[in-house]
Amino acid sequence: MIRCHTRIEQWAMREPFEIAREVITDQPVLLLTLTDGAGHTGQAEAAGVDYDGETPASMAAQIAAVLPQLHDGLTGAELLQMLPAGGARNALDCALWDLRAKQTGVPVWQAAGLAQWQPVTTAYTIGLGDEATTRRKARAARHYPLLKLKVDAQRHLDVVRMVREEHPAARIVVDANQAWSPGLLRALLPQLAQAGVELVEQPLARGQDAALDGLQSPIPLAADESCTDRASLVALVGRYQFANIKLDKCGGLTEALALAAEATRHGLGLMVGNMCGTSLAMAPAFVLAQGCTYVDLDGPLLQQHDRAAAMQYDHGVIQPPRPALWG
Repeated sequence: MIRCHTRIEQWAMREPFEIAREVITDQPVLLLTLTDGAGHTGQAEAAGVDYDGETPASMAAQIAAVLPQLHDGLTGAELLQMLPAGGARNALDCALWDLRAKQTGVPVWQAAGLAQWQPVTTAYTIGLGDEATTRRKARAARHYPLLKLKVDAQRHLDVVRMVREEHPAARIVVDANQAWSPGLLRALLPQLAQAGVELVEQPLARGQDAALDGLQSPIPLAADESCTDRASLVALVGRYQFANIKLDKCGGLTEALALAAEATRHGLGLMVGNMCGTSLAMAPAFVLAQGCTYVDLDGPLLQQHDRAAAMQYDHGVIQPPRPALWG
């Protein structure tokens, strides 16, 4: 039988990280380790989906409930039936991918059917703040080519303007985290397009997606909170142009790869995101990043510390994870 161990951890942010719905000072995560009879281990980390009420403790409880079902031949497909989409399944699934790589010597990228393993460029996120803070962060981020700006219903165009003044060469995407109304979205889009914003992420509240029907947006829209697993795609097609896939939302790399393939078949572009966390959370998402137009895997850049054998970041370019970390 496969043995499973979980541990709850707290990772401090470099400074308070504000988005439309909350301010984060520490990121709690669940660390999961699978061990087989020969002593091979696989690890993974999950933050869960906090806005759906998930916590490391609730994820640990979900995992404890299925421990009797874990067996030596366990597959990702079985996990899809065993647990719902969310952080608990993400932790188990990604640890299983790592365990199989350690058992077989076949790297995860090969097992996932990739032809090669390439560095990717991540967006760097600037959270909400006052003008002095926003300008300071934009100046400090001048070596990042792609910035993701958190905005809300009051702070939006001014944030873009300030960042443009401090980092004129930046490519910019904005993320409203469900904070806008349909009317505000329509009012802002022409001005955001004029300012050179190239993507708007989750402008409306989840469940209000139908308000996008008929909208001729000058900027592509990306579904984040509205995009969970494959079951969510029916509400996205024709309304959004990109799907932001996060392993914590969809429940692991197995579902993420299937979701990416299905989204592509429906004509949606791909983005990979994160719920914050260490390099151990970014590593399996890096597999998905190989096929994404937009990559947002900057979690470790926003935290004070990282794992041993951490992923290497240089001016936003992420190198593939080392086997000592994952995969």
